[in-house]
Amino acid sequence: MSGHSKWATIKRKKAATDAKRGQIFTKIAKEIAIAAREGGPDPDVNFKLRLVIEKARAANMPKENIERAIRRGAGLEKGEALEEVTYEGYGPHGVALLVRVVTDNRNRSVSEIRRLFNKLGGSLGEAGCVAWQFEAKGYLTLEPNGLDPDEVFEVAVEWGADDVVISDDLIEIFTSPEAFQTVREALQRRGFTLNSAEITMVPKTTITLDEKQALQNMNLISTLEELDDVQQVFSNLDISDELMAKFEES
Repeated sequence: MSGHSKWATIKRKKAATDAKRGQIFTKIAKEIAIAAREGGPDPDVNFKLRLVIEKARAANMPKENIERAIRRGAGLEKGEALEEVTYEGYGPHGVALLVRVVTDNRNRSVSEIRRLFNKLGGSLGEAGCVAWQFEAKGYLTLEPNGLDPDEVFEVAVEWGADDVVISDDLIEIFTSPEAFQTVREALQRRGFTLNSAEITMVPKTTITLDEKQALQNMNLISTLEELDDVQQVFSNLDISDELMAKFEES
């Protein structure tokens, strides 16, 4: 899942098993192929591709896997045709969900996603049913250890950030999609190391549920993200750190 913040999506902190790591590589390879197809195979001129390659390296994805995915996306190597699709629906108790998929078989993907929605108390909706509740934002995070949060705040805002959220374990920076690259480069020039940097979907408002209801949604989100075709799930669920810890332990 993308991001740490409660507004965006829920990220489990459990260590990845070897099998899970293989699934992560598969998902990132699809992202690389899509980015290379849309903007070309040169990361120096294809910003989206450059971001995904950085994500791949952070996940310790082998160089040959990255290069193969680029060639596939650019049409230089045979492979199934991939397409990017976003499905919309509701989790239990009205939580809005966006499910971003990269697939070589749309019918298979939607069938699997609908099955999980139905099985776990949600419902797959029509296009547009919840998308209006979200907006695209640049999202960057830094670990605050040894940093001056005020300096991070000043640099980010000076170069166009919309908001900076500082907590004990994370500094989160939100930008418009247009200002994202400018803010990212400004932070890097000042020597700040970014934990993550991506364009994500942020809910305009969030929903708070009781523990049982929230855990039902967490289960659906987590299960959806285990599907090979699902890249990210965005929700408007607001969940406490304590409840997150309880879910991780379950």
